[in-house]
Parts: sequence; structure tokens; C-alpha cells
Amino acid sequence: MAEKITAEMRTEFGKGAARRIRRADKIPAVVYGHGNDPIHLTLPGHDTMMALKHGGANALLELDIDGTTQLALTKQVQVDPIRRVLEHVDFVAVRQGEKVTVDVPVHVTGDAAPDTLVVTENATVQVEAEATHIPERIEISIEGAAIGTQIHASDLVLPEGTTLLNDPEMLIVNVTQQQSAEALESELADAEADAGIVHEETDEAADAAEGESADGAAEAGDAAEGDSAE
Repeated sequence: MAEKITAEMRTEFGKGAARRIRRADKIPAVVYGHGNDPIHLTLPGHDTMMALKHGGANALLELDIDGTTQLALTKQVQVDPIRRVLEHVDFVAVRQGEKVTVDVPVHVTGDAAPDTLVVTENATVQVEAEATHIPERIEISIEGAAIGTQIHASDLVLPEGTTLLNDPEMLIVNVTQQQSAEALESELADAEADAGIVHEETDEAADAAEGESADGAAEAGDAAEGDSAE
């Protein structure tokens, strides 16, 4: 269900204008699509952030633009990497009942059998669905899955009206034998050796080596004194 957001038409452009918009706790945005010119908007910061959080990667918003309602599907969200605040949002205009192509995240639930390693080979699948009925995520249960279990795109249970666009044989989840710590360390050592990586000796290792060398020299000296005394 689309969340309603009241938008304002934006007439100022450029970095300076965008900074002023953000300082007012608002977000610059653009709506593309249907052969129309892009619509430049200003959205309320907190309400938009919560709507995107609730709607997920493919959040659908119902934008009220000067009294006119426009359904808008989220396509790209720019987030400040330091402050983690919204900087800009791109939308695509859609209509009620219109089919759209989107990437939907895959969510793995449950615990596989003991001593297994669960590898998610593909974290999203591409589907076609009605703009107002896009699944937020597609769940896969691996509860009790044994070593050798593989889940392909064709094994996914999709909501009614949603069509898979990926190759049905695309591997989604692979359950393999869990490696021991010793095996992992051995593989890492082999990989480092192949890459020519040489680790510098730590102070502790050097001290230990010096201690062993000193102990060996002392033992050799004692043995030599004993032979001389005899």
C-alpha cells in the first residue's frame, strides 16, 4: 500500500539550493516516466525517510503535488555516507494496475543442519509485478537443510500476480560442508604462499625464537663442560 506524502514543486536548482532544502529538513527529489518531463520536487524529510524505511527497496509513494495525486516507485536513493541522511531520491511515475520490473531482496529464514555452511549466491531476484503489489521481500526457509541442498530461482514461492524474470536455474542458496578452523587456516596459508605474501615476524615470536636459541646455546655449553670435566 502506497504511503501518502505531500510534495512541493521545486523551482530552485543546483548544489546551493539543494543544501538549503536539506537544512530545512526536506529532501530534493525527481519523478521520471511516462514520456513526461521530469518533475522536480521537495519532500518532507522525516515523513519521506519513514515511508522509504517501511516500503523497503521498492517503496511506492502516493505523492500529492499541488492537489494532484501521482504514484511514484522508488528507483534510487542517495544517502550521505557519513551522516546517513537522505540527500536525494529518484522516482518513476507509475499507474494503478501497471506492471513494473523490479529487483526484490531474498530473505533466508531458519537454521540448516549442524556442521553446514549456508551461502547466499544471489541476494535478489528480478520479477514483474503490479506497481501496487510489489512484494517487499521473498522468503526462503532452510530449516534443517542438509549438506548438498541447493535452492534455485524456480524453487521460490512468489506471490500471486508476480512473475520471475531470472533464469529458473539461477542458484539462490547453496548449503555446503562447514570447514574446520584448521582447514580454513591451511587454505589461507596456501593462498598467501601462492600470492607471495610473507608476514613479518612479531616481537613476541622474535622474543620466543631468541629465548629458544639462548636455551639451546646454554644446553650446548653445559654439555661441553660436562664432556670436558670427564
